[in-house]
Amino acid sequence: MTITTISYKLRPFCLCKSDPSIDSATMSNVATKVAVVGSGISGAVCASALAKNGISVTLFESARGPGGRMSQRSLFMNGSLKVLLQNGKRILDLLIASPRNFLTNDQEAPNKKYVGLPGMNSICKALCNETGVESKFGASIGSGVVLSDKSIASPRFTHVTGRPPPLDLSLTPELALKLQDIPVSPCFALMLAFAEPLSSISVKGFSFKNSEILRWSHCESSKPGRSTVSERWVLHSTANYASGVIAQTGLQKPSSATLTKVAEELFREFQSIGLNIPQPFFMKAHRWGSAFPTASIAREEKCLWDRKKRLAICGDFCVSPNVEGAILSGLAAASKLTEMLSCL
Repeated sequence: MTITTISYKLRPFCLCKSDPSIDSATMSNVATKVAVVGSGISGAVCASALAKNGISVTLFESARGPGGRMSQRSLFMNGSLKVLLQNGKRILDLLIASPRNFLTNDQEAPNKKYVGLPGMNSICKALCNETGVESKFGASIGSGVVLSDKSIASPRFTHVTGRPPPLDLSLTPELALKLQDIPVSPCFALMLAFAEPLSSISVKGFSFKNSEILRWSHCESSKPGRSTVSERWVLHSTANYASGVIAQTGLQKPSSATLTKVAEELFREFQSIGLNIPQPFFMKAHRWGSAFPTASIAREEKCLWDRKKRLAICGDFCVSPNVEGAILSGLAAASKLTEMLSCL
């Protein structure tokens, strides 16, 4: 990734409409534009909240589309059959702001769950298409006002890619220090697709106890609005298993041989539960080297904030390691910026 400069004119934060020394021409040049880097749920929620407050937002994302870890994978088998899979458990206990048509109840229980339709990335897509939000995908990550990825200024990025972090936070050393070594729990996800329903499994999701390899599993195709052409499951490894593989292979992008071995081991453990589980027609492992933050770095503030630099950093690592934590952090970052810009 290359570092680019966003040509927004950022003036000192002390400018205020009530200041008689500031004429109207100067005030009109004061930017009410915000750059958001990253279109995961935290960045998307932040961008949407800012736009609703009349602030012009440009959202930059290096990937081809929005979603971050809520992204959906579209895979074609034999040139025709399309398989849609999520990398992980993306069920919301928190409904964003007000009910939307892309959220639906996923569980008839006292604690309702919500999922996106037709996929979890539908939530981020809708937020990134709000009026007032300009989204740029496949873009180089550059200097911005809101950062929503813990790796964007972390040395971990260098360990994984061999390149310097895409954003230089040397001008904000206090924030940079907090991002240095965020403790994380790694995970391997295994995506499976079966031609027929797994009738031997009476539930659609469960956790593993006393397994050194598997932690959790869920039937992705059982969520509302999903295709029933095939039955699709997602499995998560334990953190200890993932850490062991990473210790042997390093943080660089895992080889095809490594991912194939991981897939075979995870699936073999899945079969060992004693039920008659057939071979899937599709099986693919994915590594999350920093899947779940194990500490909150913002606590009550819910985001990191430098008023003088007009810089906010948000994400699940600021609050809690789940979608809800990422949403709350994005809203907190938007609130900080909205409050500051309201006095310009």
